[in-house]
Amino acid sequence: MNHIHEYIQHLELNRNLSPATLEAYRRDLEQFWQFAAEQCEILERPVEVASLDKHLLRDYLTYLAVHRYSRTSIARILAAIRGFSKFLVRTGVLPRDFARGIRTPRQAKKLPAVMTVDEVDTLLEAETGESSVLHLRNRAMFELLYGTGIRVAELVGLDLDDVDFYHRFIRVFGKGRKERIVPCNAIALTHLENYLNRRHELVTSNSEQAVFVNARGNRLTTRGVQYILERLAEKAGLSKKISPHTFRHSFATHLLDGGADLRSVQEMLGHANLSATQVYTRVSRSRLKSVYNRAHPRA
Repeated sequence: MNHIHEYIQHLELNRNLSPATLEAYRRDLEQFWQFAAEQCEILERPVEVASLDKHLLRDYLTYLAVHRYSRTSIARILAAIRGFSKFLVRTGVLPRDFARGIRTPRQAKKLPAVMTVDEVDTLLEAETGESSVLHLRNRAMFELLYGTGIRVAELVGLDLDDVDFYHRFIRVFGKGRKERIVPCNAIALTHLENYLNRRHELVTSNSEQAVFVNARGNRLTTRGVQYILERLAEKAGLSKKISPHTFRHSFATHLLDGGADLRSVQEMLGHANLSATQVYTRVSRSRLKSVYNRAHPRA
């Protein structure tokens, strides 16, 4: 269909989209047009762009749902069709936007994966008894992730002067290089100090200011942290999938379970909007319900 080709060319020239995104738009629109053509043939109507209307689009969304397309995929396809419909109106091909008012399916928000306190202890204690500087580093890293709730990118971005042992704070730079000060517990700081006392065994240059470095003395990467954690989780015998972000989820959930107020947790996590933090209240409520169902005689 020429109109689809023209729309993709328009996006390529004006939207600075990646080749993969453009290909996804083209594929989604051609699939929609194929469906429209088949419906027109069934109804013995001419196969033309003027046949595109709200009824046809709703039928297509139903078709996608029946064929078990995920909500995310349907939302992506609808976004492509919406843009195409507006383009057809803007270029005078259609008199009205047939996709206007058609709602995107509501996305089901998944609850974040959270470790129990016992699972956190099991994971962290898996490094106990090891005395090499790399093991000390690993214990300090994961104690800090759990003790502060910072993102893994913020962890590897820490410099030596970002840690205030006296006041028990660390300074991190979050999304958009936004600075925030986060409190840190004594246990995490003790493990951090143990590691820093031997950090010189890894670092060969005084110019390297990163707190956490790899075996070659360079700043550790987020992928490096992920790899270390995967091996540690396997060593600890944890069955659930653990990522550095799981520490952040667990930090927030355990604070709320312990009675922390939502605003304080929001500030510590560095969330711009409270709604991003509120997802953890859903986790806490689900845990409460689980406890209730296990413990109450009428449950």
